[in-house]
Amino acid sequence: MKAVIQRVSRASVSVEGETISEIGNGLLVLLGVGYGDDENDIAWLSRKIANLRIFNDEDGVMNKSLVEQGGDAIVVSQFTLQASTKKGNRPSYIKAAKPDIAIPLYEKFVQRFQIDLAKDVGTGVFGADMKVDLLNDGPVTIIIDTKSRE
Repeated sequence: MKAVIQRVSRASVSVEGETISEIGNGLLVLLGVGYGDDENDIAWLSRKIANLRIFNDEDGVMNKSLVEQGGDAIVVSQFTLQASTKKGNRPSYIKAAKPDIAIPLYEKFVQRFQIDLAKDVGTGVFGADMKVDLLNDGPVTIIIDTKSRE
């Protein structure tokens, strides 16, 4: 799994002009499910994101996690994170899991993330043409790949 985590002052997701998820301070997580991803990836990534210390403490130092901050989150599926640009100029998405594999893993990730945060999270609509609006705070943007756990 690959995730792009953005600390936001606000974020929302709309489908066909209707806002389906909206948050204030928190995280927008773009999640790309790939072939070979499994529940171990879900557990590790969810825990990592929930506890990532990227929110400012009282001294203005990034020392608090989303859990400690009490912020909200939106998780949006994004197969294009699995793109390979090695050859030519047209990205290949061969590493992206097909919907029959990706949808259940995406849904399990959302469920696990809600448990790790002890609160509901917003979502996008898998496979829909979504409009994601955000105000990146910092800016703080972190990229995590469960296949290269550093």
